[in-house]
Amino acid sequence: MLTNGDLDPRALSRLWERQWPECPPFADWLRGHYPDRWVRFHSLSESKRYPDNEAEYAVVLDRHYTLLSELDPGADLLIITADWTNTAAITPQQWPRRSQVAPSARHWQTLIEEPDDPDFHSYTQLYAELRPWRPGIVDTVLRAVADDEIGGVILGPSDLRWLYHPYDGGTDVILPTCSERDALRARHRTWLSNHPSGY
Repeated sequence: MLTNGDLDPRALSRLWERQWPECPPFADWLRGHYPDRWVRFHSLSESKRYPDNEAEYAVVLDRHYTLLSELDPGADLLIITADWTNTAAITPQQWPRRSQVAPSARHWQTLIEEPDDPDFHSYTQLYAELRPWRPGIVDTVLRAVADDEIGGVILGPSDLRWLYHPYDGGTDVILPTCSERDALRARHRTWLSNHPSGY
Protein backbone atom coordinates (compact mmCIF):
# COMPACT_ATOMS: atom_id res chain seq x y z
CA MET A 1 0.00 0.00 0.00
CA LEU A 2 1.21 3.49 -0.85
CA THR A 3 1.44 6.17 1.82
CA ASN A 4 0.71 9.85 1.48
CA GLY A 5 3.51 12.36 1.30
CA ASP A 6 6.49 11.83 -0.99
CA LEU A 7 5.21 9.17 -3.39
CA ASP A 8 7.93 6.64 -4.25
CA PRO A 9 7.82 5.82 -7.99
CA ARG A 10 9.59 2.50 -7.45
CA ALA A 11 7.08 1.43 -4.82
CA LEU A 12 4.24 2.38 -7.15
CA SER A 13 5.78 0.38 -9.99
CA ARG A 14 6.16 -2.69 -7.75
CA LEU A 15 2.57 -2.35 -6.59
CA TRP A 16 1.28 -2.01 -10.15
CA GLU A 17 3.20 -5.07 -11.29
CA ARG A 18 1.84 -7.08 -8.38
CA GLN A 19 -1.79 -6.03 -8.82
CA TRP A 20 -2.03 -5.69 -12.62
CA PRO A 21 0.73 -7.87 -14.09
CA GLU A 22 -0.97 -8.41 -17.45
CA CYS A 23 -1.06 -4.76 -18.49
CA PRO A 24 1.28 -1.77 -18.27
CA PRO A 25 -0.41 1.41 -17.01
CA PHE A 26 -1.78 2.49 -20.38
CA ALA A 27 -5.30 3.56 -19.39
CA ASP A 28 -6.83 2.66 -22.75
CA TRP A 29 -5.43 -0.88 -22.66
CA LEU A 30 -7.01 -1.94 -19.36
CA ARG A 31 -10.39 -3.09 -20.68
CA GLY A 32 -8.68 -5.27 -23.30
CA HIS A 33 -6.48 -7.02 -20.76
CA TYR A 34 -9.16 -7.50 -18.09
CA PRO A 35 -12.44 -7.87 -20.02
CA ASP A 36 -14.01 -10.18 -17.45
CA ARG A 37 -13.65 -7.57 -14.71
CA TRP A 38 -14.38 -4.47 -16.82
CA VAL A 39 -17.52 -2.36 -17.01
CA ARG A 40 -18.13 0.94 -18.77
CA PHE A 41 -20.51 3.64 -17.58
CA HIS A 42 -21.55 6.68 -19.57
CA SER A 43 -21.39 10.15 -18.04
CA LEU A 44 -24.64 11.55 -19.41
CA SER A 45 -28.04 10.17 -20.36
CA GLU A 46 -28.55 8.77 -23.86
CA SER A 47 -24.76 8.35 -24.09
CA LYS A 48 -24.23 12.05 -24.76
CA ARG A 49 -20.49 12.58 -24.96
CA TYR A 50 -19.79 16.16 -23.87
CA PRO A 51 -21.55 18.36 -21.30
CA ASP A 52 -22.87 21.68 -22.63
CA ASN A 53 -23.74 23.51 -19.42
CA GLU A 54 -23.19 23.51 -15.67
CA ALA A 55 -26.21 21.29 -15.05
CA GLU A 56 -24.68 18.60 -17.27
CA TYR A 57 -21.25 19.01 -15.64
CA ALA A 58 -23.02 18.42 -12.31
CA VAL A 59 -24.46 15.15 -13.65
CA VAL A 60 -21.03 14.05 -14.90
CA LEU A 61 -19.38 14.77 -11.55
CA ASP A 62 -22.23 13.21 -9.57
CA ARG A 63 -21.93 9.94 -11.51
CA HIS A 64 -18.15 9.85 -11.04
CA TYR A 65 -18.34 10.51 -7.31
CA THR A 66 -21.21 8.07 -6.83
CA LEU A 67 -19.11 5.30 -8.38
CA LEU A 68 -15.91 6.28 -6.59
CA SER A 69 -17.70 6.45 -3.24
CA GLU A 70 -19.17 2.98 -3.77
CA LEU A 71 -15.75 1.64 -4.71
CA ASP A 72 -14.44 3.21 -1.47
CA PRO A 73 -10.85 4.39 -2.01
CA GLY A 74 -10.20 4.56 1.72
CA ALA A 75 -8.13 7.40 3.16
CA ASP A 76 -6.35 8.39 -0.06
CA LEU A 77 -7.07 8.46 -3.77
CA LEU A 78 -4.24 7.73 -6.19
CA ILE A 79 -4.35 9.98 -9.25
CA ILE A 80 -2.33 9.00 -12.30
CA THR A 81 -2.21 11.53 -15.12
CA ALA A 82 -0.51 11.29 -18.49
CA ASP A 83 1.17 13.46 -21.06
CA TRP A 84 2.97 12.68 -24.30
CA THR A 85 6.36 13.70 -25.65
CA ASN A 86 8.22 13.07 -28.88
CA THR A 87 11.34 11.88 -27.05
CA ALA A 88 12.07 10.18 -23.72
CA ALA A 89 12.60 13.62 -22.13
CA ILE A 90 9.59 14.74 -20.10
CA THR A 91 9.46 18.12 -21.86
CA PRO A 92 8.12 19.68 -24.00
CA GLN A 93 4.71 18.22 -23.24
CA GLN A 94 1.91 18.02 -25.76
CA TRP A 95 -0.95 18.49 -23.25
CA PRO A 96 0.08 21.32 -20.87
CA ARG A 97 -3.36 21.18 -19.21
CA ARG A 98 -2.18 18.10 -17.30
CA SER A 99 0.25 20.07 -15.14
CA GLN A 100 -2.45 22.65 -14.43
CA VAL A 101 -4.97 20.15 -13.04
CA ALA A 102 -2.38 18.01 -11.22
CA PRO A 103 0.45 20.42 -10.32
CA SER A 104 1.64 18.34 -7.34
CA ALA A 105 1.97 15.10 -9.26
CA ARG A 106 5.41 13.52 -9.43
CA HIS A 107 6.82 11.91 -12.56
CA TRP A 108 6.34 8.18 -12.20
CA GLN A 109 7.59 6.53 -15.37
CA THR A 110 7.97 6.79 -19.13
CA LEU A 111 6.26 4.25 -21.38
CA ILE A 112 7.03 3.75 -25.05
CA GLU A 113 4.22 2.92 -27.41
CA GLU A 114 5.45 1.77 -30.80
CA PRO A 115 2.94 1.87 -33.65
CA ASP A 116 3.51 0.14 -36.97
CA ASP A 117 5.64 3.00 -38.29
CA PRO A 118 9.19 2.19 -37.05
CA ASP A 119 10.24 5.84 -37.48
CA PHE A 120 7.71 7.09 -34.94
CA HIS A 121 7.70 6.54 -31.22
CA SER A 122 5.15 7.97 -28.84
CA TYR A 123 6.38 8.42 -25.28
CA THR A 124 3.75 8.40 -22.55
CA GLN A 125 4.85 10.29 -19.45
CA LEU A 126 2.99 9.17 -16.34
CA TYR A 127 2.64 11.27 -13.19
CA ALA A 128 1.21 10.20 -9.84
CA GLU A 129 0.04 11.69 -6.59
CA LEU A 130 -2.07 10.80 -3.57
CA ARG A 131 -4.82 13.10 -2.35
CA PRO A 132 -6.92 12.66 0.80
CA TRP A 133 -10.15 11.13 -0.46
CA ARG A 134 -13.39 13.07 -0.39
CA PRO A 135 -16.02 13.80 -3.05
CA GLY A 136 -14.89 16.88 -4.96
CA ILE A 137 -11.15 16.21 -4.60
CA VAL A 138 -10.64 15.64 -8.34
CA ASP A 139 -13.21 18.06 -9.81
CA THR A 140 -10.64 19.85 -11.97
CA VAL A 141 -9.22 16.57 -13.26
CA LEU A 142 -12.65 15.14 -14.08
CA ARG A 143 -13.83 18.32 -15.78
CA ALA A 144 -10.67 18.43 -17.89
CA VAL A 145 -11.25 14.79 -18.88
CA ALA A 146 -14.89 15.53 -19.72
CA ASP A 147 -13.74 18.35 -22.02
CA ASP A 148 -11.06 16.15 -23.64
CA GLU A 149 -8.33 18.47 -22.36
CA ILE A 150 -6.40 15.58 -20.80
CA GLY A 151 -6.42 11.82 -21.31
CA GLY A 152 -4.94 8.64 -19.92
CA VAL A 153 -6.14 9.30 -16.36
CA ILE A 154 -6.33 6.40 -13.90
CA LEU A 155 -7.73 6.71 -10.38
CA GLY A 156 -7.50 4.09 -7.68
CA PRO A 157 -7.08 3.34 -3.99
CA SER A 158 -3.63 3.30 -2.42
CA ASP A 159 -3.48 -0.51 -2.73
CA LEU A 160 -4.60 -0.45 -6.41
CA ARG A 161 -7.20 -3.16 -5.80
CA TRP A 162 -9.41 -1.57 -8.48
CA LEU A 163 -8.85 0.91 -11.29
CA TYR A 164 -11.01 3.76 -12.55
CA HIS A 165 -10.30 5.29 -15.97
CA PRO A 166 -12.46 8.33 -16.74
CA TYR A 167 -12.59 9.40 -20.36
CA ASP A 168 -14.55 12.03 -22.30
CA GLY A 169 -17.98 10.44 -22.25
CA GLY A 170 -17.76 8.02 -19.35
CA THR A 171 -15.50 5.77 -17.33
CA ASP A 172 -14.03 2.28 -17.44
CA VAL A 173 -13.88 0.44 -14.11
CA ILE A 174 -11.75 -2.65 -13.53
CA LEU A 175 -12.83 -4.54 -10.42
CA PRO A 176 -10.98 -7.20 -8.38
CA THR A 177 -13.49 -9.93 -9.29
CA CYS A 178 -16.19 -10.69 -11.85
CA SER A 179 -18.85 -10.75 -9.14
CA GLU A 180 -17.92 -7.27 -7.92
CA ARG A 181 -18.04 -6.03 -11.50
CA ASP A 182 -21.48 -7.58 -11.98
CA ALA A 183 -22.80 -6.06 -8.76
CA LEU A 184 -21.60 -2.55 -9.67
CA ARG A 185 -23.04 -2.89 -13.17
CA ALA A 186 -26.39 -4.06 -11.79
CA ARG A 187 -26.64 -1.07 -9.44
CA HIS A 188 -26.20 1.40 -12.30
CA ARG A 189 -27.84 -0.25 -15.29
CA THR A 190 -29.25 3.05 -16.57
CA TRP A 191 -25.71 4.38 -17.01
CA LEU A 192 -24.62 1.51 -19.27
CA SER A 193 -24.19 1.66 -23.04
CA ASN A 194 -26.89 0.13 -25.22
CA HIS A 195 -24.18 -1.31 -27.47
CA PRO A 196 -23.89 -5.12 -27.18
CA SER A 197 -20.13 -4.86 -26.53
CA GLY A 198 -20.64 -2.54 -23.58
CA TYR A 199 -18.85 0.36 -25.29
